[in-house]
Amino acid sequence: MFQSAVRTISTINLNIRIVNNSDAGRWDEYVEKHPMALPYHLFAWKKAVENVYRHRAYYLLAEENNHVVGVLPLIYMKPPFISGQLISLPFCDVGDVLAGDEKTRENLLSEAIILARESKSRRVELRGQDQQSSYQFINLPVRVQSHKVRMFLELPDSSEILWDRFKSKHRSQIRKAEKNGLVFKWGSIEDLDDFYYVFSMNMRDLGSPVHSKAWFAAVFKYFGESARMGLVYHENYLTGVGIILSVNRKISIPWASTLKEFNRFAPNMLLYWNFLKYAADNGYSHFDFGRSTTDEGTYKFKAQWGARPVPLHWHHIMLNGEKLHSDTSSSSARDRIAKFWQKLPLPLANRIGPSIRRHISL
Repeated sequence: MFQSAVRTISTINLNIRIVNNSDAGRWDEYVEKHPMALPYHLFAWKKAVENVYRHRAYYLLAEENNHVVGVLPLIYMKPPFISGQLISLPFCDVGDVLAGDEKTRENLLSEAIILARESKSRRVELRGQDQQSSYQFINLPVRVQSHKVRMFLELPDSSEILWDRFKSKHRSQIRKAEKNGLVFKWGSIEDLDDFYYVFSMNMRDLGSPVHSKAWFAAVFKYFGESARMGLVYHENYLTGVGIILSVNRKISIPWASTLKEFNRFAPNMLLYWNFLKYAADNGYSHFDFGRSTTDEGTYKFKAQWGARPVPLHWHHIMLNGEKLHSDTSSSSARDRIAKFWQKLPLPLANRIGPSIRRHISL
């Protein structure tokens, strides 16, 4: 345990400390009111990460006169044979500081650096939208990755208005899915085995280790009504799945998959349309399609719904002079691993995949 786990940092009116579980309500109350918050900022993400993957969470709470004025969620991840790092947040696109003013934000970041030094972490990684200029007060190298975007859609007051905004070709693709006999249904935790079969099959086919089934069970347990599962069937055969999370009139979709042999029926079109229809008809203002690379396939898929790119800036505060490797530096090795993974039998991939996935922060 870090020494900071029992230390508070105080200025004249500001107190920063590491939370415990009794702070969950106050934490979420602040997150739910903050305009930049996403579902990953909720305390539920902390509980899921700690309980399933056993990474240690250090969630920093800033208080002024007993009122919460800022939060910074941090997860300590240490893969085998590599020094650890503090990440805000792993397994998602955005974590980063939520604060009411710049001074509070700077104090939270300063405490994160202290925590990183005490844990002998090699860096602090903050996933958000802030520009480089907002880190100038830090007397350390800050490396930035800005090659990804989030795709955000501003929602109208109803699904009827949203439907009318689509181009005729796009509407015909949704109708095609329905004409192909596809049916959308809302799922629940009782459908987790079926969900996981489709999701894990797709991840294996993509050559990527899959999250554990326990991870998704924990997400539903801790997010409660803020998590919903969507299922798409073709003649009673499950072909597409997705999970959405919500907070503060925003919906994010961190996980969606379809079985490739059914993609000609367009299950992804029906899946996303029903998620968007639900969001528009239930008072949500924005739909977060998640991370993409500009002009690649997923980017174009999301753009056809009307989503607009919002640049992501992942800041890496380097504590020991380490260089930040570019995404292309080991692409050939990743390609070889992916091709190997695609050949694994699904039961074997699902058995060993989660033990690898817990150390992959993306």
